[in-house]
Amino acid sequence: MVDYKKLYYIMVDASERAITAMTQQNYGLAKKTLIRAEREAEELYIDTAEDEENESC
Repeated sequence: MVDYKKLYYIMVDASERAITAMTQQNYGLAKKTLIRAEREAEELYIDTAEDEENESC
């Protein structure tokens, strides 16, 4: 089962860290932080969805 709560926390945490970086005018870090979180959440979602699909077969 996809743990949407975990996905949410990954993205909210990254958003908070990106906002902090932006207030320090470190836009490169903010961008990297958001991209990394997006990839992490996407990988977690895909892995979980694949596991569910394999279990139903």
